[in-house]
Amino acid sequence: MEENYVMNTDGEYGKYVVQELKAPPFSPGFAEIYKQWGERLLWIDGNVVPGAFQMNMTWYHHAPDMRPLYKHDEHVHDFDELIGFIGSNPDDPYDLGGVIEVGINGELHRLTKSSMIFMPGGMKHLPLSIISLERPILHFSISMNPIYGYKPTKPEE
Repeated sequence: MEENYVMNTDGEYGKYVVQELKAPPFSPGFAEIYKQWGERLLWIDGNVVPGAFQMNMTWYHHAPDMRPLYKHDEHVHDFDELIGFIGSNPDDPYDLGGVIEVGINGELHRLTKSSMIFMPGGMKHLPLSIISLERPILHFSISMNPIYGYKPTKPEE
């Protein structure tokens, strides 16, 4: 006996399912530069699904020659954030498949294993650099806020 189901975004509650990129508009310059290292997959926030907190996911495909990555300078949020980097080796999911460098309150951490980082509200973090990349890395960030926003810790140039 087949169970009742609805496909994908159909039905009364399909509005809570996000299956295509619905990111806020980014400057054309940033969007072009972003393509040098990654492809943003999905974005959810209070504008996409009312009541949702913000989360986005990107596949990192390339290690560009820019350190840190463009506009990924140190900043701070009023809300908690969870940042993740997940390797794509099915034989060893903890193998990151590259080296990611991320700043946490002024310390630079080099990551070579699949990792999640909790950033309490008010903690300075980044810059972010892709030092090397052997295979794609799935990156995500979750902001416990309906809309993503940040405050640079240094004046914008």
